[in-house]
Amino acid sequence: MTFTLVTRFAVDDAELSELHARAFDGDPAVVTPWASRLARHALTWIGAFAGERLIGFVQVCWDGGAHAFLLDTAVDPACQDSGVGTALVSAAVAETRAAGCAWLHVDFEPRLRHFYLDRCGFRPSEAGLIRL
Repeated sequence: MTFTLVTRFAVDDAELSELHARAFDGDPAVVTPWASRLARHALTWIGAFAGERLIGFVQVCWDGGAHAFLLDTAVDPACQDSGVGTALVSAAVAETRAAGCAWLHVDFEPRLRHFYLDRCGFRPSEAGLIRL
């Protein structure tokens, strides 16, 4: 599959919301204000495009210092297992390193352990979580 990665692309809220709905079985009618959220909180974000079509996305939020957080990794189900997700995470790691961060954190469901640990190079760690 041929695709292009674009860092800090101009986000279309409806387009990115539709991608997330496809990737996570969400409601395609719900539009999230992605552009304003990213402008306020993200160190960077990266889109994967097949031509003009958004087929993948990842964002990196941060604390303004040493710690950054990988969030919202999404790949269109029709494009999964084609290297898009791995390329997005690799680009996010490079951008985070270039920004001077020392750590990149990611939380994931058990079914994604192979992807994040084996394919993307994260190592397991203990963490805590409170549902709010």
